[in-house]
Amino acid sequence: MTTATAIKQDVTACILCSRNCGLSVEIEDNQFKKIKGDDDHPFSQGYICQKAARLQHYQQHADRLTSPLKRQSDGSYQEISWDQAIQEIAEQLVQIRNTHGGTAFASVGGGGQGNHLGAAYGRQLLYAMKSFYAYNSLAQEKTGDFWVNGRLFGSQACHTTEDVEYADYVLFIGTNPFQAHGIPNARDTLKHIKKDPNRTMVVFDPRVTETAKQADIHVQLKPGTDAYLMSAMIAIMLQEGLYDQQFIQQHTHGFDQVKQAFLAVPIDEYIQKADVSVELIYQIVRDFALAQRACVRIDLGIQHTLNTTLNGYLEKLLYLLTGNFGKQGGNNLHTMFIPILTNTDERNPKYRRTVYHKMFPISGFFPPNILPDEILKAGEKRVRAVFVDSCNPLLTYPDTAAYEQAFQSLELLVVVDVAMTETARMAHYVLPAHSQFEKWEFTGFNLEFPKNGFHLRHPLFKAQGNSLPEAEIYTRLLEAMQVIPKQFPILSKIAKKDSAHTAYLAYFVALGANFAKNKKLIPYAASIVYRTLGKTLPNDAASTALLLPLCMQYAAQHYKAVKQAGYEGNRLNLGVELFQTILQQRSGVVLSQHDYADVWSLIAYKDKKIRLAIPEMFIELAQLKQQSLTLTDAYPFILLAGERRSYNANQIYRDPAWRKVDAEGRLRMNPDDALSFGVETGHVLQCISEHGKIQVTVELDEGMRKGVVSLPHGYGLRYRGGEPIGPQLNRLTSTQHCDPLSKTPYHKYVPVRLERLST
Repeated sequence: MTTATAIKQDVTACILCSRNCGLSVEIEDNQFKKIKGDDDHPFSQGYICQKAARLQHYQQHADRLTSPLKRQSDGSYQEISWDQAIQEIAEQLVQIRNTHGGTAFASVGGGGQGNHLGAAYGRQLLYAMKSFYAYNSLAQEKTGDFWVNGRLFGSQACHTTEDVEYADYVLFIGTNPFQAHGIPNARDTLKHIKKDPNRTMVVFDPRVTETAKQADIHVQLKPGTDAYLMSAMIAIMLQEGLYDQQFIQQHTHGFDQVKQAFLAVPIDEYIQKADVSVELIYQIVRDFALAQRACVRIDLGIQHTLNTTLNGYLEKLLYLLTGNFGKQGGNNLHTMFIPILTNTDERNPKYRRTVYHKMFPISGFFPPNILPDEILKAGEKRVRAVFVDSCNPLLTYPDTAAYEQAFQSLELLVVVDVAMTETARMAHYVLPAHSQFEKWEFTGFNLEFPKNGFHLRHPLFKAQGNSLPEAEIYTRLLEAMQVIPKQFPILSKIAKKDSAHTAYLAYFVALGANFAKNKKLIPYAASIVYRTLGKTLPNDAASTALLLPLCMQYAAQHYKAVKQAGYEGNRLNLGVELFQTILQQRSGVVLSQHDYADVWSLIAYKDKKIRLAIPEMFIELAQLKQQSLTLTDAYPFILLAGERRSYNANQIYRDPAWRKVDAEGRLRMNPDDALSFGVETGHVLQCISEHGKIQVTVELDEGMRKGVVSLPHGYGLRYRGGEPIGPQLNRLTSTQHCDPLSKTPYHKYVPVRLERLST
């Protein structure tokens, strides 16, 4: 006779998008039993979308990794001990570093799949390998935007957000927040705007998206014409004097150069290139400029298409020229508790470039588009060893075939993940990590203003098999590589005696003295704090110890705002108070409460003024006149690759049973286009690009523009080693089809043709 397991109530957060909504969960038998929104979460306040309710498909599936694996000569994998895996990997890493230098190593991923805490520990491996090559998904999506921020605001670590929930007039450009989220409580927020007759929602998108259906105005432009349309809108502002002269004079430099560059734009011609109404665009510009509170929200629709970096510049000029910045309902900068971004301006000679492409880092990251070439074509200085963490490049990065060839040529490929992904199946070693709900973890994208928040998630489940958290995996590797000692007896002793009552003063004095004696240890502070101070934290929270110095730094930088959020303390102990609250509050905390005027203090330039004129962007603007958007007979359709839908998510949702709809990831196309092929919903076609081809299942969609088709991301996985389920999009994409400055791929503008399958 078995005894029924008690149902446990707990709280956590969703891991499927940057919003990380709070969840209230019921747990039974080490599994999710029921999932709903957490009413006590300070930001999401009980809101969730349909994806979060199926997180059990992430936590429990047949592809979960439970033991370290070593690839055998016949391609099979053998379970090995952690000691063997760590020692063998460490020896090979040291040998590669000592023989070939830092250019021989690259890290890929880290912070992906909802993983953020582990990235701080994985980053240390770059220092141990004397490398600077960090490739990740942010650099595939957002670095054009980060580069523009660096020029406008003085640092690539400056990042903008938008006050959609308080705006009277919102431009959604290349984004579908109903599915992609990215704004607070997206579906509720959209509903509130739609119902309010005094608010206006304008959507720019080639498809009639779920958001477009709720909009007051939908501008269904041609793919790839965003830069033409936005530059025409800016030219209208300047031509009609629809800009905020007082704001520009008080807060910016370079307006005259901007005016000169954009008054040369042929407005009607550029609007016509987008194939939309000229009169409508004039009206939108006038209404946006005259609105009391207006903002712009963008996403991958303009960041993964032609003129990526220029698009980022143009969308920012829309709200900067109209003075919709540094105010409620506009766009703003925000603080960043977790230092995800750094400032690596390519004009600084200390930031090294890659060997083959001579590519510079943006915000500390390199674009995945160039990595296959840096492995295959860089000669003696090529990348020979790669660590992949929480990432599946074979499916998610451009040109799957190039990645397969490149990864097969590596001397060492190690994958740290929770599942046997397509990339893991190529690795020499596969190291199993705890899942997001089996360890301490946090929400890294705390990007709010004026209130900013943070959610530290505690473990919900007992870890499966012989897996480890990333903090332990990377610390053991550093110890085996002999870059840090295995013990710090004095630090450990002081940490045990010291306490929050003394603001950990003795511990940090001892840590500083240790670093002063041996400066080579500074890059490994995360693991040193983990091994020493971490052991004193309750509930096995050692990996969270690195948050204490971050709390102290944040409280020092934003003292007034942290106090305004309700924390008690002085400049000595306020950070400790913040850390203790983060540890204790299971539903997350408000970190800081700023005033809107504080936006200007977040600008990195000393005079706190925005530099509107960016010479490189003026060159790209002028080159628009020569750019051709004419499609060829060989590839007459534009594929929007990577559409967000109701049931696509990250690459750890392996079991296809999680999808209630759209199991095949169908190709959406206009019924008139389908008629020309004689196909209907459910029929199969070949989708062929200049680079490759895949089979697709058709779905008729009247919301698609003629000549435009779309496919979702997150498909093409081989569950339990079977055949791919759904489209492997990156069989169609090329590493060469990308923005010349940022190398961001043009996933939303892939020329293709469609063919009937031969019978």
